[in-house]
Amino acid sequence: MLKRKIIIIAVFIFMSLIVSGCENEKDIIGYDFKIYFWNAGKADAMLISKNNKYILIDTGEENLSDDILNYFKENNIKKLDYLIITHFDKDHVGSASNIINEIEIGEVLQSNYPKESEYYTNYVNSLLNKKITPITVKGNYELTFEDLKIIINGPGIIYDKNESNNSSLIVSIFHKNNKFLFMGDSENARIKDYVKDNNENYDFIKIPYHGRYLKRLDDLLEIVKPKYAVMTCSLNEGCEINTLKLLKEYNVNYYMTKNGDITVLSNGEDII
Repeated sequence: MLKRKIIIIAVFIFMSLIVSGCENEKDIIGYDFKIYFWNAGKADAMLISKNNKYILIDTGEENLSDDILNYFKENNIKKLDYLIITHFDKDHVGSASNIINEIEIGEVLQSNYPKESEYYTNYVNSLLNKKITPITVKGNYELTFEDLKIIINGPGIIYDKNESNNSSLIVSIFHKNNKFLFMGDSENARIKDYVKDNNENYDFIKIPYHGRYLKRLDDLLEIVKPKYAVMTCSLNEGCEINTLKLLKEYNVNYYMTKNGDITVLSNGEDII
């Protein structure tokens, strides 16, 4: 019996794979689950879409809001069903206030570790103005999104070291037989605790902390056993060589947003 094939189409500005022209998840019949990664430098912004419903995971820095809102306009996206803020560093929450101010949002899910900054203050004020009460995630929070099962894992503790990154929400998405894992900026302590409590294999992983090498990354890859990975890194601060070596050791095909926006499509069996 042939093993099912998984192919990821990455959109590169420079050399590498050529853009697949579809912007709408309906453009490829049957591939109705889409993940869109913005080339946001060393920052995270990812849009999950299924049957014209949408989840935005993180918002990049403040200067990314125009790109995100233009994308929404071009693709006739008028509402986010969920906004997930994995943690409150500026490269994850920087554009949040602008997004919240400009588009309807169903629910907001956030990390349990506030970080005082102008970006966090703007985010809180925009929620107040829109009368949105965010859900602070501790432990596992499960939701059903169309035919997707989504588990959002938040730490139940405040870590003594790298508090903000280690407070990252970890998002698992199950689309029929395909499984996707988004690690936020989790560092060693968070990864250690996550691996201790989870033994799920995944087809795809968003590598934690922009591809920075972490000693616990080996443990994570050993458990997850992904076939494909995306890293959100910039041209000036590329993914660390030791991370790339480790991914090669585990035979993981990896893609980096520093080369351009990345699109992933799934029909529940294959990924293209």
